Amino acid sequence: MFQAKGIIPAIVTPFTPAEEVNEAALRQLVRRMLKGGVHGVFALGTNGEFFAMSYEEKVQVAQIVVDEVAGKVPVYLGAGGVTTRETIALAQAFAKIGADALSVITPWFLPFTQGEMVTHFTRLAAATDLPIVLYNIPARAGVALNPPTVAQLAKIDNIVGIKDSSGSFDNILKYISSTEKDFSVLAGTDSLILPALMSGGQGAIAATANLLPEVVVSVYNHFQAGDFAKAQEAQAYLAPIRNLFASGTLPSVLKESLNMTGIPVGPARRPVAPISDAVRADLLKVLQGYAAAGLVELA
Repeated sequence: MFQAKGIIPAIVTPFTPAEEVNEAALRQLVRRMLKGGVHGVFALGTNGEFFAMSYEEKVQVAQIVVDEVAGKVPVYLGAGGVTTRETIALAQAFAKIGADALSVITPWFLPFTQGEMVTHFTRLAAATDLPIVLYNIPARAGVALNPPTVAQLAKIDNIVGIKDSSGSFDNILKYISSTEKDFSVLAGTDSLILPALMSGGQGAIAATANLLPEVVVSVYNHFQAGDFAKAQEAQAYLAPIRNLFASGTLPSVLKESLNMTGIPVGPARRPVAPISDAVRADLLKVLQGYAAAGLVELA
């Protein structure tokens, strides 16, 4: 049975200055993740700007990522849509491309009931053989997957885990306590990676791993080795960059951090604006601190 575990970077989608998919930069980013020792690669998530991309572009990105990973680690692809029909179509397209698993956000915009979401995910699971990781991000989607709902969905064979980006550690604990041990609860809030692991979680789908893959991976690896002090030290390194994320509209700060460290991921798609000069100065200080620690190289 497939188990979602370890550190899985939620990679950004590189764009050219004209906001077209930048294949060369995407391949460079994937190679950087693999070199960093990640346990999987997740494309077309929130930081990957899935919400700003067409069906054709999502298929394009999926093909590039699957090709570049070349079976070295599992590839997770974001297949979420507002409608069940759209979600199933993406899931089936990604299966043909060679995805190893799907990450599926809740439908958004309308205040869907828990029952409607159970039906949505149940129909999706019946329409694909791929493992499904549920994705809870209520601040963005406007709806949440409640723990009893997740417990019900976890009984479906190919619904294998959940990424929780609620920001609530208590919610993570409730997911863990209400599901079986073979169901993976993954932190989607990077400040909670180690607390989630210590409470029975299986890892994280982490945005900060775009910039600091080795550091984020070491949180997991040190924990698995029983070296909690080193795991906590690695966890602490993530705070400076993560704390800056809110200084710009997602994922502008993260993308600029990669641009400044030699991976030309370009801009976020408009209407997301480039970061201000003041935020850029703050970001440079953070990156200089990481460079002094030998964690990044400034371009």
